[in-house]
Amino acid sequence: MAQSISLSLPESPTSSTGARVKIVALFKTLGTLTLLLIALPFNALIVLISLLWGIVQSPFTKTVVAAHPQTILVSGAKMTKALQLARCFHAAGHRVILIEGHKYWLSGHRFSQAVSRFYTVPAPQSDPEGYIQALVEIVKKEKVDVYVPVCSPVASYYDSLAKAALSEYCEVFHFDADITKMLDDKFAFTDKARSLGLSVPKSFKITDPQQVINFDFSQETRKYILKNIAYDSVRRLNLTKLPCDTPEETAAFVNSLPISPETPWIMQEFIPGKELCTHSTVRDGELRLHCCSNSSAFQINYENVENPQIREWVQHFVKSLRLTGQVSFDFIQAQDGTVYAIECNPRTHSAITMFYNHPGVADAYLGKTPLAAPLEPLASSKPTYWIYHEIWRLTGIRSWKQLQTSVNTLLRGTDAIYCLDDPVPFLTLHHWQIPLLLLKNLQQLKGWVKIDFNIGKLVELGGD
Repeated sequence: MAQSISLSLPESPTSSTGARVKIVALFKTLGTLTLLLIALPFNALIVLISLLWGIVQSPFTKTVVAAHPQTILVSGAKMTKALQLARCFHAAGHRVILIEGHKYWLSGHRFSQAVSRFYTVPAPQSDPEGYIQALVEIVKKEKVDVYVPVCSPVASYYDSLAKAALSEYCEVFHFDADITKMLDDKFAFTDKARSLGLSVPKSFKITDPQQVINFDFSQETRKYILKNIAYDSVRRLNLTKLPCDTPEETAAFVNSLPISPETPWIMQEFIPGKELCTHSTVRDGELRLHCCSNSSAFQINYENVENPQIREWVQHFVKSLRLTGQVSFDFIQAQDGTVYAIECNPRTHSAITMFYNHPGVADAYLGKTPLAAPLEPLASSKPTYWIYHEIWRLTGIRSWKQLQTSVNTLLRGTDAIYCLDDPVPFLTLHHWQIPLLLLKNLQQLKGWVKIDFNIGKLVELGGD
């Protein structure tokens, strides 16, 4: 599993007081801020040199003008995938408006040269009507032609609810609410895929811990895992295999989870094999852009993998439902070659960063003419990574082989945020957005689990 940047201090097993937790949070945050401050001069120098090079090259650079330039509204400004799409639309000659929730007004990506204007909007889960109204006002004010949501897991459903109001003024490249709800529900999705004759693991909807305790595992050939149907940024990484060694351990584990009719979980067959993830851009059931990468629970490296079985699975699914929007799947490929979709996310995947040098991305989203074949990352596309995650990984190296692997990753790949033609977001993400989030947590003495530079946030227990 990939690691993330996180400074951990040893805690006494008996420490349970709020004061101890706050002290740990204090030192953890101060330590991380110190490391970012040390790195600031080096990153500032890199960005300054890049900007100077851009000035030198500007007389020889031709500006692309789209045949039919459009204004594109992109949400999710704190995330790398939103920055990547903004760059792709801008490079094709379109105007990009970037938006994010009020909490992330500090988005470093707002300073990208690909971004024409930046706005913040209310959090949809706390103010749905205010969120939709804010979107409508921005669309009308900026004369937006197409809204491309780069949703958080929470926001994807609210963007579907906003579709009816927005469609009066622009195209909304997103699913209707009923489709989003079905795709986002791990159990409903597997049920739908199975009805289409597609391979998925055996799954059971769990609304009471007793259902798991009473389940007859002796009739099963494989272990099972439990996953929260609602998105949970922390518990989603828990892959405890069921049953445990004893019935008592199984009962204790299951009873520790917040399972109820209001917060159902899915018990899913655990199929050993290779993990893969995909991103697909689809219009009227046509697969227009597709990529596939090896995956892990905390994914921060992307390299395109040719997998015809997965592409055929996705094509069958999106064509059967005539989907229009962005959809991502997680797969397991078993030892016999069979691919099983284990869940679906009706939103943009960070794997879109593999298209950083592809000139056709904007047309894949905006074009209406059918393509001969779906776009895939160019053969010249390097694997993408996030440099601070890779540096942190170096601190955990314990063997020569691990060192070779890490160095090879850095040499073969490219940072997903840094771009020679658009270097400022590399500085403002690492030394503006993240530090300000850390300072806010420091002010409140709140803890955090890890920093996700890809998503541009601090992963917190009970966070967004």
